[in-house]
Amino acid sequence: MAESWTQEDLSPIRDKVYAYLKDAILRGEYKAGDRLVERVLAEKLNISRTPIREALFRLETQRFVRTVPRKGVVVNEITQAEILEVFMILASLESLAARLAAQKVNDEIVAEIDRLMAEMDEALQDGDGDEVELNIKYNDLIGRASGNPKLHEMLVDLKDYVRAFSNLSSALPGRTKEALREHQDILGAIRGGEEDLAESFTRIHLEKSRKAYMNRSQV
Repeated sequence: MAESWTQEDLSPIRDKVYAYLKDAILRGEYKAGDRLVERVLAEKLNISRTPIREALFRLETQRFVRTVPRKGVVVNEITQAEILEVFMILASLESLAARLAAQKVNDEIVAEIDRLMAEMDEALQDGDGDEVELNIKYNDLIGRASGNPKLHEMLVDLKDYVRAFSNLSSALPGRTKEALREHQDILGAIRGGEEDLAESFTRIHLEKSRKAYMNRSQV
């Protein structure tokens, strides 16, 4: 990826560096306590240190990394208390997004929902679908369908925060399929313009996800 980057426009490069580093943290390539050294990253990506510095600052505002005296920037450890706080906020924001989406549903959104529900149904039946990709599509669709760009942005940031911890432990048996079915229920309610049901299904889904996280953390 780095070979295709240029120095002509620092803004897109900064965004690409941010996305690259965040994805590496979420995948566990960089683990809690690992140092992220500007010089080393600049050499690895064959770019200047400025976009790296800007990306690290952005990651620090989201608490993916922190600056430690005499050590530099290190990958942050995400605590259980922080994750539970995020789930509480997420339950409110995502249920609001689902309600707004049900209020504003239109033919274009219905077509997208139908396509995504078909993909989810195929994944459930075959058992070999890309659940991570489906989850990304689901979150993006709910956020966009809400018609509130700022709410969409906040949901993306929070989902990344939760995913950062989820990668540290394996999912409980059966939870992935259960979550896909819950997503289908929410999408069906939005498709039908049933805002109360969409909000209720979303809160139930997030509560089950929170409990699944708690069970994983106790293993």
